[in-house]
Amino acid sequence: MIVDRALLGAAVLAACDANSDPKDIRAAIVDLLQNARKSGNEAIQTGFAQHPFDARPMTRAYTWLTDCLVTTTHFVATKILHPLANPTEGEKVSLLAVGGYGRGEMAPQSDVDLLFLTPYKITAWAESVIESMLYMLWDLRLKVGHSSRTIKDCIRLGGEDFTIRTALLEQRFLTGYAPLADELVKRLETDLFKGTERQFIEAKLSERDERHKKQGQRYVVEPNVKEGKGGLRDLQSLFWIAKYVYHVNDAHELVGLGLFEEEEFKLFERAENFLWATRAHLHLINKRPMEQLTFDMQVMVAERMQYQDKGGRRAVEHFMQDYFRHATAVGDLTRILLTKLEDSHTKAAPLLERIFRRRPRLKPAYEVIHNRLAVKDADEFLADKLNLLRLFEEALRTGLLIHPDAMRLVTANLDLIDDQMRASKEAQRIFLDTLLKHGNPERALRRMNELGALAAFIPEFETIVAMMQFNMYHSYTVDEHTIQVISTFAQIERDELIEELPLSSDILKTGINRKVMMVALLLHDIGKGRDIDHSILGAQMAKKIAPRLGLNKAECETVEWLVRNHLLMSDVAQKRDLSDLRTIRNFAKAVRNVNRLNLLTVLTVCDIRGVGPEVWNNWKATLLRNLYELTRAELENGMEKPTRRTRSTEARKLLKAALPDWSAKRLKVEISRHYDPYWQSLSTDAHVVFAGMLEDLSDDEIRIDLQPDNDRDATRACFAIEDHPGIFSRLTGALALVGANIVDARTFTSKDGYATAAFWIQDSEGSPYEARRLSRLSQMIHKTLRGEVVASEAIKSRDVIKKRERAFKVPTTITFDNDGSEIYTIIEVDTRDRPGLLFDLAKTMAASNIYIASAVIATYGEQVVDTFYVKDMFGLKFHSESKQRTLEKRLIEAINKGHKRAVS
Repeated sequence: MIVDRALLGAAVLAACDANSDPKDIRAAIVDLLQNARKSGNEAIQTGFAQHPFDARPMTRAYTWLTDCLVTTTHFVATKILHPLANPTEGEKVSLLAVGGYGRGEMAPQSDVDLLFLTPYKITAWAESVIESMLYMLWDLRLKVGHSSRTIKDCIRLGGEDFTIRTALLEQRFLTGYAPLADELVKRLETDLFKGTERQFIEAKLSERDERHKKQGQRYVVEPNVKEGKGGLRDLQSLFWIAKYVYHVNDAHELVGLGLFEEEEFKLFERAENFLWATRAHLHLINKRPMEQLTFDMQVMVAERMQYQDKGGRRAVEHFMQDYFRHATAVGDLTRILLTKLEDSHTKAAPLLERIFRRRPRLKPAYEVIHNRLAVKDADEFLADKLNLLRLFEEALRTGLLIHPDAMRLVTANLDLIDDQMRASKEAQRIFLDTLLKHGNPERALRRMNELGALAAFIPEFETIVAMMQFNMYHSYTVDEHTIQVISTFAQIERDELIEELPLSSDILKTGINRKVMMVALLLHDIGKGRDIDHSILGAQMAKKIAPRLGLNKAECETVEWLVRNHLLMSDVAQKRDLSDLRTIRNFAKAVRNVNRLNLLTVLTVCDIRGVGPEVWNNWKATLLRNLYELTRAELENGMEKPTRRTRSTEARKLLKAALPDWSAKRLKVEISRHYDPYWQSLSTDAHVVFAGMLEDLSDDEIRIDLQPDNDRDATRACFAIEDHPGIFSRLTGALALVGANIVDARTFTSKDGYATAAFWIQDSEGSPYEARRLSRLSQMIHKTLRGEVVASEAIKSRDVIKKRERAFKVPTTITFDNDGSEIYTIIEVDTRDRPGLLFDLAKTMAASNIYIASAVIATYGEQVVDTFYVKDMFGLKFHSESKQRTLEKRLIEAINKGHKRAVS
C-alpha cells in the first residue's frame, strides 16, 4: 500500500486537535505528510523496481500520492487554519491540477502544477488559504507551480498563450467548489477551444519543430527523453491535438474514431510506457529532474531495466536500440494522426495554385491525396506484391511524400516480401533503380527502413536497425549512419560537394561502377553487432547478398572486397606515416589497381562523413588525398616510382629554390646537416622555417615557430633545440600542459646534434589556435621547456576524464610491427583517450631508452590509437620478443596508472 488514507486522515485530525497554535499545527501536518510521502515513495519505487518496464502504474501512483498530499493540505488550510462557517460567493474556490499533474502522469521528480480558481477577484481569505497551502507543500519539498485566476482570466490568458491553453486543456478537479470547476470546463470549450482547432494544431507543430531544432534528431546518441524527437513531448503533443480536436480523454478512443488501428494504438502504448519508464529511472538515479540520456546515464538506466550483455554487445547497446525503435514508432504515429487531421482541417489550395500546379503523371495504381502519394485500390495493389517495392520508387520519381494509409498497407503486408520475391529479377531491378535512378536515394531508404520494408527485402539488415554503437565517435545509429553515407554519395553525384570533396568529385567524373558503389555503401556496416570483426563478417554476408541484388560475379567480388576493406584506407591514412615508402607500397599491394583505389577512396570519404557532423575535417581530407595520390603514382608508375634518395634530392632542390637570397655556403650548411627522413617527411615550407630556426642556434636556446596550417585544420608547432634523450617526451609534456591536443608529430636529429620537431596541434575544441593566442602559447611552452614547471606534476590536475564519459570501456591493445617500415619498429597503442596520455606513453618510452622518430595520433571519440615509429638506443628495430613484452608491460602500467588518476 502506498498510503492508508483513512489512517492518514485520522492522524491529521488528531494532530490538529493536539495543537492550537497555527504554526504548531502546520509543523505537525508537514511532519505527518513528510513521513507519508517518504513511505509512499519507497513503496512506489519498490514496485517499480520489480517491474522496471511497467511505467503506467508508477506514473499513476505518483499522481495519487501527490493528490493525497495536496488535498490534505487543502483540508487543513480551509477547515483548520482558516475555517469559514458561511463562505460568501466570492470565497467558493476550486483547486485544480493542470499540466502533466492534471493529466495524471508524474515522474518521481515532476512539478506539481496547481490552479486556484476563484469566482471573482481573489479575497483576503483565499490569499491566506493559498499561502498556508503553499508553505506546507514547499516544506514537503514539492516543486510547486501555481496560479490564481478567474474563469475570465483563464479564457483571456489561454487565448494569448498556447502553453497556458495546453495546461488548461488537461485541467483536473482536485477539491474545493466543484461547480466552479464544471463551469470552467464548459467555458473553455465554448469560449476558447471551439473553432480554433487549426490554430492549435499549427501552434503545437511549430513548437515541436522548434524543439527538434534545439534538441536534435531522434538518432542523436544522447537523446532528451522528454523534449527530443520521438520523445515523450511528441507523444503528448499527439494526444493534446487529439483531445483538442476530437475531445478524447484516452488514447484508445482514437481507435474507435478510425484515427489509429488497434495495432497502432498498442504501438503508442508500448512507446509511451518505455519512454516513461526510462524517464522515471533517470529521475530516481539522479534524485532530481533529469531528461538527458547521457552516456553514463544510459549504462545505469540499462542496468535498472535489467538489460544483459549478449551476442557480443553490451546491455546498454541493447537498451538504446530499443529506445531508438520506440522513438521511430512515435514519428510514425505522429505522421498517421496528422494526415487524418489534414483531411478535415487543411484549407483548399488557392484556385490559381490548383490550376497551374504541375502534377506529376502517376502510374495507374496511384492517386494524390493532399499532395501525398496514395494507393487507389488496396486489393489490386497487393495482387502484385512487387508493388510493395514499386511504391518507394514511384514516390522518388514523382517527388511526392507517401500517404500514411499507403505506409500502413506496406507494414501490414511485409510478409509478402519473401524469398521468392527477393529472388525475382524484377524486384532486384526495382530496388536498384530506387537507389540509382532518381538522385535522392536516402529519402526512399529512410522510409523503407522505418516501415520495415528494407529489412524485409534484405533480412540481414534487421540486426542493425536502430542499433546504437556505445561510443563518442558515432553520432548516429548504424542504420541511420548507412543512410547518411549514401546521402553523401548522392550529394557528390549531384555536384553539391565539389569544393568540400574535390577528390571524390573528380573520381566520380572519371566514371565508376555506380551499382557496385551503392551496394558496397549499403552493406559496409551490415556485419556490426556481433562478436566478430564486422568487416570480415560483413564481407561474408555481402558475398551472399550482392548476387540477390542482381550483381554479376565480378561486381559481387568487388563489393565483397570493399566491405572487407572499408576501414583500410582510413586506418592507413590516420595511423601510419605516409612519408614512409613501405606504407605506400603495402597499401598499393592491398588495393592492386586504380579502379579499386577509386572505389575505396569514395567509400572511405562517405563513411567518415557519415559518422557525424563534426568528424570530417581538412586534416582527414589532406591525409586521404596524400595517400590516394601517392598510391596512384605507385600503381601507375611501377618500376619508375621514386626512391628515397630521389625524393630527398628533390626536397633539397625545392629548398634552394625557396631561399633565393641565401648564399651557397649557408645553403650547403643547411642541406648537409639533415638525414633523408627529414627531407622525406616535411613540406618545403617547414624546411624553410627550420632553416631559419637552426641558423646560429646556441646549445641552450629553444626556438619555437607556431603557424596555422589551414590545410590540416591545425596549428603547426616547430621546435629547434639541442638534442638529448627524451626530447619527444619533453615536448609532448609542454604541449599537454598548455592544453594542446597533438594530432601528428615528427622529430628528427640533425648531424650536428640538434633536434627538429614538428607537431600539429589543436585546441580543446579540435580547432587550430587563433592567431591572437599564438604568442601567449609560445611563452607558456618556453616556460615549460626551460624547466620552470614540472610537466608530470602540473598535468595531474588537468588529466581528468569527464563524469559523463567514464562509462566507456576501451580495452588496451599494443602491437609491434617490424614489417610496415624499412628502418623503424611501429608500435601501435590502442586505448582509452584522456588528457596527458601521449605524454605518459612518451615518458615511458624515454625511460626505456627508445628514440621516437614520429607519432601519428588517430582519435575516435573516447578511443585513441597512438602510433609510434621508434628505434632502440642502438638505432635498431625491436625484434626481440622479450623486449617487446617488457615495453608492453611498462606502457600498460603507465596507461592504467594515468587512467586511475583521471577518474579519481
